Amino acid sequence: MTDTLGALGKADYVLLTTYRKDGTPVGTPLWAVAEGDKLYVWTVTDSWKVKRLRRNPAVTVRPCDVRGKPKGEEVAGTGRILDAAETEHVRKLLKRKYFILGPLTIIGSNLRRGKAGTIGIEITPTP
Repeated sequence: MTDTLGALGKADYVLLTTYRKDGTPVGTPLWAVAEGDKLYVWTVTDSWKVKRLRRNPAVTVRPCDVRGKPKGEEVAGTGRILDAAETEHVRKLLKRKYFILGPLTIIGSNLRRGKAGTIGIEITPTP
């Protein structure tokens, strides 16, 4: 992990905000991991945030607690849904960052949903 994203790269949770068709923001706290100048999150493939992201890639992210209470500065960016190989890379990064809970959660998710049941999202901050 690098420090190019500042607090976002170090945060245990980030509040990912996606936008509904009418422009209403919807925030969700997620695990996040930074690599280079990108931030990666992992979620259920058929979640509403993924559906909203497919329609509108504009997002904001900010550090938060587990319940989604914001703790830092909001950063605008663009989200991109990752393919299976890229998602597997995100899983490896998350397992490394969230030392004990990460591997257990990912194994449980793979058993419950299969690997196709979750997907990675790449967030590129807007300069």
